[in-house]
Amino acid sequence: MLDLRSHFSRFLGADPRRLHFAAHSHHPWPDVTRAAQLQAWDVAARLQDGKWEEVLGPVLDRCRRQVAHHLGLPDPATLVFAANTHDFLLRILSALPTGHTPRILTTDGEFHSLSRQLARLEEEGLVAVTRIASEPGETCLDRLLEAAPQGFDLIWVSQVFFASGFAMEGLEALAAAAGEAVFVIDGYHAFMARPVDLGPLAGRAFYTAGGYKYAMAGEGACFLHCPPGWLPRPRATGWYAAFGALEQAGGGVGYAADGWRFMGATFDPSGLFRLDAALGWVAEMGLTTAAIRDHAHALQARFVHGLEGTGLDARRLVVPLAESRRGNFLTFDLPDAETWQQRLAAAGIVTDRRGNRLRFGFGIYQTEAEVDALLLRLRRLAP
Repeated sequence: MLDLRSHFSRFLGADPRRLHFAAHSHHPWPDVTRAAQLQAWDVAARLQDGKWEEVLGPVLDRCRRQVAHHLGLPDPATLVFAANTHDFLLRILSALPTGHTPRILTTDGEFHSLSRQLARLEEEGLVAVTRIASEPGETCLDRLLEAAPQGFDLIWVSQVFFASGFAMEGLEALAAAAGEAVFVIDGYHAFMARPVDLGPLAGRAFYTAGGYKYAMAGEGACFLHCPPGWLPRPRATGWYAAFGALEQAGGGVGYAADGWRFMGATFDPSGLFRLDAALGWVAEMGLTTAAIRDHAHALQARFVHGLEGTGLDARRLVVPLAESRRGNFLTFDLPDAETWQQRLAAAGIVTDRRGNRLRFGFGIYQTEAEVDALLLRLRRLAP
């Protein structure tokens, strides 16, 4: 088992009583990111307007290389960064056909950035959405494969469902069934939580995730892998997308040919400094995503095996421990989940809730000692 708590001393030491079990929601940052935050300020002071040559040069290049390494991508130039994944969603939607109402295939288990946006567009008939049931997770891919050949313009699915923790595998088959549809994978709950090899899909699938969760870099450091040739000219476009662009015939708006075509405009670069530092620390420590996953799953097992007397029942898990296709958090389906979360918060235990789903997240800033402390507090809370 890993013991990396000393590398998270700033976050863990800010409230020593707090037991943070919400890595899937807001992962603590390693200490190296504080120096990176200060570095962003110092670079701005030292270079002023010239800081962008540093940000969009060496800093961005390092982030691209490190993200590409963890995703198994052959070319870091396919990666582009933005403050949040919703920015990328808007740019992708802006590139869909205008001659008819775009048809979109997705699931009912997608995060709010997509589900809310599509629901709003549906209100005015601007898109036609088919939603496949995300549960049971074991058969979701089968349902998607059955629906995919029906002529969609966009297919958008999560790699790990945020409300359950189920991890879909075999997305290569969905890409093959997608035909001419734009294919997007939301990897936010998978990136740095489960090993991901995008190599076989590098030329076919868009992939988006960011630093807020298991990449440990906080806000403002999201990315999109853009497969070559797909959606070359999004209509929602920032002026950065023109960097390195070839002028269009007839004097039209030019776009870069690689991932830069999905760039936006001026942004706060501090997230990139933190992401660079966090992923650099991961490399320095010799960590792999598989090692991070194994550590989190070992903590999950210790937690579940110690539930007796806590008031929580492993039979209420949406994705049971025996299912290897799961993310780094456990989800309990509880009719009184809100009350549970309030009681836990009062006891200094940080969890996350989505409706009746109470979620416990596990990460490399924890050891068995934190799990044992959690179980002890739960038993004290039990009626």
